[in-house]
This record gives sequence, C-alpha cells and structure tokens, in this order.
Amino acid sequence: MDKRILGKDLEVSTLGLGCMGLSYGYGPATEKTEAIELIRHAFEIGVTFFDTAEAYGPYLNEEVVGEALEPFRNEVVIATKFGFKNGKTSDGLDSRPENIRAHTEAALKRLRTDRIDLLYQHRVDPNVPMEDVAGAVKELIAEGKVKHFGMSEAGAASIRKAHAVQPVTALQSEYSLWWREPEKEILPLLEELHIGFVPFSPLGKGFLTGAINDKTSFDKTDFRNVVPRFSEENRQANQGLVDALTEIAKQKGVTNAQIAIAWLLAQKPYIVPIPGTTKLNRLEENMSAAKVVLSEQDLADIQTALGHIEVVGARYPQHLAYNQGR
Repeated sequence: MDKRILGKDLEVSTLGLGCMGLSYGYGPATEKTEAIELIRHAFEIGVTFFDTAEAYGPYLNEEVVGEALEPFRNEVVIATKFGFKNGKTSDGLDSRPENIRAHTEAALKRLRTDRIDLLYQHRVDPNVPMEDVAGAVKELIAEGKVKHFGMSEAGAASIRKAHAVQPVTALQSEYSLWWREPEKEILPLLEELHIGFVPFSPLGKGFLTGAINDKTSFDKTDFRNVVPRFSEENRQANQGLVDALTEIAKQKGVTNAQIAIAWLLAQKPYIVPIPGTTKLNRLEENMSAAKVVLSEQDLADIQTALGHIEVVGARYPQHLAYNQGR
C-alpha cells in the first residue's frame, strides 16, 4: 500500500485501521484471538497505521492492539487517545495534565511499547485550558514517550490554540459522503497549518455500504441505537443516498465501500481514512479501496448524483453532540 504524510513528517499507510469496533461501540467485543488475527492480517496487506483509545473498552482495545502489533512494533504507527475520567466516556471529560500523564504511562504498558506514535486528545475539555493540554503533551514528546500530538473532533479555535504550543500532526474527525461538515471550516484550516486529517466512520458507521436499511436491527449494546441518523424513519429517508452510491459503484465495477473510501482519498493528499471492521473479507474490501482511482469526471459525477441529496438526522444524540467541535 502507498504511504501518506500526516503533518510534517508522520508517514503512514494510505489507509489505517480503526480498531474501536473490535472491542467497543458496535455490540459485543470480538473474541480476542480473532481480533488479533484481523489486526495482523491488516499489517500483512500493507496497513501500518492503527487507531485505538483508552475509552474503547475501556482499556481492552489498547490491550488487544498492543498484543497484536508487538511482533512488528517498529514497523507500524500506533495512535491512541486520552481525555475521559477513568477511561469511561460516561464519567465525563478529564484532560488535566496529571491525567494525560497517567493515561500515557498506563497506555504504554497496555500497548506493550516504549512510545506512542500519535497521542490524541479524544475530546476538547472546556475545563482545562488548551495551552495546558498541549503543554502536557509537549513534555511527553520531550521525554520520548510520545512522538506526535493529535486532536479529535476539535473546533478551529481549539486547534489554533493547541498548535501554537505544540504542533498538531493530525485531526481525527468524522468525514464521509454523508457527513461533509469539515469542508466548511476545518479542511481549510488544516491546509493552512499543515495538519493531517484522519476521518473516522468513512462508511457512515456502515450505512454507506448498503448492508443496512430501515429493517436492520442492532445489538442492544450497539451505539447506533441512540444515534438519531440511525432511527428507522431516518434510515428510510436516507436510503436514496445509498441507492445513488450503489449505482455509481456498479458503473465502476467496485463496491459501495470502495467508492466511499476512494472519494475521501481523492479530496486531499493529507487525508488518511481509518475504516474499521470485524470481518476479514470486509477488511480486504476496504483496504483495496486504496487502489481505486477516481478521475475528475468520476468525482464530478459523484457530486452531481449525491450533492443535492439532503441527509436526514443528527449524527450524535444531543448529550454527545455537546462535546463536538469545541
């Protein structure tokens, strides 16, 4: 797989693997040996960029990723995230410098490594000055425990404040054909500051693949049960977007997922999507999107077909939306 550069000098595979769903968010955790097999297979087919967080479990996902990648640790880039009390999203935000340090020391052990390649603030904490957050990470970088600083779902003002203290290598936020909000303010800012962009949910939490419709039922622990965009009526209302994407994919001889990921890759050279999956066949399908080339005409056709379609439903319930874009 080809490589891309995040920030000034963090080289990663063109596509990364979002590991969250192996342990958290989309139903019961994948059996450990299966999760390790999938992560290692991703490496075998060219993936060198792996994304996790303390909150995915909590802690379980970091442990699985650490064990899976230990045999080839020096050949991969590991990203993880801090920012919640006790590693639990339900306990609220905590980006105090002492918590950042405590998380990092513990994450190093869980990940079986001596450094974290990319350390993200998971969500902006309004109770801690951004200068203090960036300063704490800067100290960890000086100590060699962290290599690069990242932010997740942060707003423009927070990114600027952080970047002035410690250069931000990458921003991780949702971006896909059914969530294009970053195009308004965030992408121009990242270009100005030379910050890479790591889109999560590039397949719209599975919806863009065409495998989900208004009749689909989710496991009771699946996060999508509380997402307004995934209500039965909204899934039905948004089916037109998927139908249009399906037609484009058929014309290109590829899958919906491959078109959706290839579209993201075509937007900017500093974009590195991190699709996640629990299935080996989907892993190979997703990663093969790196080989799909979309011409200017293809991109224009996609814009013509999808640009006028209004997506219905919020992407987060209100209590979670509060943490976005600060």
